[in-house]
Amino acid sequence: MHDLPKIDVVLISHDHYDHLDRATVRALNSADTAFVVPLGIGRILKRWGITESRIHELQWWEDITIGSVTLTATPARHYSGRGLADRYASLWAGWSIAGPTHRLFFGGDTGYFSGFTEIARRLGHFDASLLPIGAYSRYWKDVHLSPEQAVRAHMDLQGGVLIPMHYATFNLALHDWDEPLIRCLNAAAQHEVRVLCPPPGRTVNLSDCTHNAVWWSN
Repeated sequence: MHDLPKIDVVLISHDHYDHLDRATVRALNSADTAFVVPLGIGRILKRWGITESRIHELQWWEDITIGSVTLTATPARHYSGRGLADRYASLWAGWSIAGPTHRLFFGGDTGYFSGFTEIARRLGHFDASLLPIGAYSRYWKDVHLSPEQAVRAHMDLQGGVLIPMHYATFNLALHDWDEPLIRCLNAAAQHEVRVLCPPPGRTVNLSDCTHNAVWWSN
């Protein structure tokens, strides 16, 4: 965490523990860091000591511009809740991240649905889409993309380069840790989709294909 540069914006997709962690939020927090979150998550952040003026809660299709970047909350097929009593108490979302020269899509957690086509229709094409590819067992099949569905969603989004995420970090399903990446690359090759797959946590340049070295086999 100490190796990170100054954080201007923290973008949250939903309130599940593997996506909204108190210790991480507090470590990322600084005097002028903005937190852009789906509707309802602000109450959690305020409880953790984040100043209310720096919390921006959005509903689907609402946007906010911070500096030169416009962030738009987009629909997703998922759910929320951190315990037995708060299911659906807050919203979940994907995000369009539009800067002066590039447009990115961050899928958060989501199952496959027709909304990806609508997102592309409303917001235009993306230079890259970051989409989840793991934890797709039968218990999660409606709310998590399979690797093949991620490729399909990427094509619906007109997403440019596909950057897989949401795999090899939390053990949430019965598949091997590297199976999502292998299946994603196979599906992408069938549809001539360009994929960048850096090790989790690494930075990535959209023009750099060296990230597709088979690091996971080691």
